Amino acid sequence: MNAPSVLERVRQHLVQLKLVCSLEVLDDTMSRVEQGQLSVLEAIDVLLSDECANRETRRIKAARMSGRLTQIKTLESFDFSFQPSLDRTRILTLAQLGFIERHQCVHLLGPPGVGKSHLALALGMEAIKAGKTVYYTSLTDLIATLTKAEREDNLVTRVRYFNRAALLIVDEVGYLPISSSGANLFFQLVNSRYEKGAMILTSNRGFKEWGEVFGDNVIAAALLDRLLHHAVVIEIEGNSYRLREHADLVPDSLKGIHRQTEKPAVKRRGRSKKATAAAKGS
Repeated sequence: MNAPSVLERVRQHLVQLKLVCSLEVLDDTMSRVEQGQLSVLEAIDVLLSDECANRETRRIKAARMSGRLTQIKTLESFDFSFQPSLDRTRILTLAQLGFIERHQCVHLLGPPGVGKSHLALALGMEAIKAGKTVYYTSLTDLIATLTKAEREDNLVTRVRYFNRAALLIVDEVGYLPISSSGANLFFQLVNSRYEKGAMILTSNRGFKEWGEVFGDNVIAAALLDRLLHHAVVIEIEGNSYRLREHADLVPDSLKGIHRQTEKPAVKRRGRSKKATAAAKGS
């Protein structure tokens, strides 16, 4: 029996090492070497580069799935021209992910359809590409999960699970009212992440309305006390991007006219006496 050729041994090694992508491009790469288009060293670089790119693609996909970022949203696909009120430079600065290192909270505020969720998911994608763990959920889903965990006497473990993520994205704050028990559970999670992990929250409601959203002014004050400390607040004004093709059919009152919200300081030196008392009381 003839001994396998060098090329055949290379194929066998690639199979054993599970370098599938390199195996797929091996013949074409060797053909380019034979034609003088690539040197041996360049051929090795081609094989390894393709393999690394393939593995990175798989890593990103796995991270997206485990973090529940099932929708692929990117900054490149966001239409900044449709929302002229939005400062593109601020968003691109956030995409450098310094806010994650500083354990800050980013608030994206505005009416439905202006791109809050798109931006949150796109920033989440940037974080995943950078090798950071991300978890995405709507507020109602998050509270349902925490409620189930509490009922099963598993709340501490579940909160610890959410805290593993370097970035926790909580979408749709304020779209549905939250019970006082649900608000309490959310506070426990926020409190456990305070100055330990970054968050992005999207909301169609101003901070002055959070007492109504969470059904409890004391809990709302305690939440804001933590979520606005070291926070970045971005307000988006404008109409719904989703309704742009049918704007003539929708009355102005429903097009997403921005509801003015107060503009809290990005960073406060300390907590107010009222908020501190609320936090202690909770």
